[in-house]
Amino acid sequence: MGTPAVLPLDGLLHVFSFLEAPDLLRAAQVDKVWNEAAECAFLWRRLSLSRWTFCNISQASKGAQTWKQYYLHRSQLEHQMALGRPSQDFTCKAISGHEGKIDGMAYLSAIEQRFDGQEKSVVCTVSADCTVRAWNVQEGTQIWSSSVQPAPLRRLLTVPEHRLVITMDGRGTIKVWDGQTGKEQATFITPSTWCNLVLCGVPENPFLTVAITEGVLYTLTVPCLKEVSQVTAFQNCHIDLLLCSPDKNWILVGSTETPDVLVFHTDSLTRRSEDKPLSNSLPVGECRNASWAPREAARLIVLHEDRTTRNLSVTTFDIASKQSKNKVEILAQQVASFILPESSRTPHILESHGSDVILLGCGSGLTIFSITGNLLASFQDHHQMITSIWVDNFRVVTSSQDTSLRVYTWKREKNTVVLKSCYHLLGGSHRWSSGFTDVACDNMSIVAVETRKCGKSILKAYFFNL
Repeated sequence: MGTPAVLPLDGLLHVFSFLEAPDLLRAAQVDKVWNEAAECAFLWRRLSLSRWTFCNISQASKGAQTWKQYYLHRSQLEHQMALGRPSQDFTCKAISGHEGKIDGMAYLSAIEQRFDGQEKSVVCTVSADCTVRAWNVQEGTQIWSSSVQPAPLRRLLTVPEHRLVITMDGRGTIKVWDGQTGKEQATFITPSTWCNLVLCGVPENPFLTVAITEGVLYTLTVPCLKEVSQVTAFQNCHIDLLLCSPDKNWILVGSTETPDVLVFHTDSLTRRSEDKPLSNSLPVGECRNASWAPREAARLIVLHEDRTTRNLSVTTFDIASKQSKNKVEILAQQVASFILPESSRTPHILESHGSDVILLGCGSGLTIFSITGNLLASFQDHHQMITSIWVDNFRVVTSSQDTSLRVYTWKREKNTVVLKSCYHLLGGSHRWSSGFTDVACDNMSIVAVETRKCGKSILKAYFFNL
């Protein structure tokens, strides 16, 4: 008998490309040749990118993690997040320091972190005590605090790529802060006591669009806050909705005081020009809420009243531009539409997942629909009103006035993504707590704002252990 044929390395890599992670780990134990093939970065990169939309892995520094380490660390972390066993899977810290109610919270660190221990989860908050602060989530400590400002701080945005924090106070003053030191960098004063804020433009060159009570949009450079454009979207109407698309090319502008819902092309807002900004009105009735589908460049999901029946409906549009002769038009192609059933007629929160999944907060319940109106799931895990919903590629977390968070995870079953209800994370006693008002996550932690009956707020941080 002849010597058995041995596959060359390229042949093994081709065969191993069909294997899942457990099979690769077993193959690596066969012999030296198989081990070399099973350790190949190409295989683990393929597994990582097929499982997760974005993977934050850097080879720029010595000792940076490999694709295999990234895959195994992130898989283990998500397993622990799905189980949620106190002490064993996560540690909980109560973080206090503000002397008033927290009105805004956002991660300053990247939502998708590396697992090499070189990054820390950092959250920023603004409060009625007139300060903005940064917190180390793992340690439960304050990193820095601003000086006391002339008015309570009401809104907060962060720019993780540039380590910047943007705030708006009760007098309509907008400021940019250095996220590492807390030093004030720039100021812009609006003529309004209320503003809505959204970031647009590419990460390398961001802009800030500001909507004021009078229906006017200002677009400013970041970090210098120099005015680029000023546009009247609605005459003397309060702008409730201000949302930028995932591809950063479109901004939705809506008001409950007018039936019009406008979509602006961001290029026409971020470039100095005498021409009228490019915009179009969506063919819907009174808009109640909206969300951009995160997996699509510009897919907009709108909750609105039907113009004919006055029923509450959800309509989905794909937004695009079309060049024709000497002008550019905005096209809103309807993808799907359905009327909400009676059981879901009072949604106060709208979020989306992937390309075609809608999440509605209806009182104390969470309801999941496809964009075509198929009821995918319905949960009644809370006893009181849901106050916020966090959605990412791995999980959903809801906060409630019942002093609890509920954690759900996405699972793929038969080519369909389903949501599984997992466990509660509990806050303080009803004796002194008014419940959770906001929640946010990165891939290593969950942070929520818990408001006390005395009027102050604290942060509850749940950090998952590797």
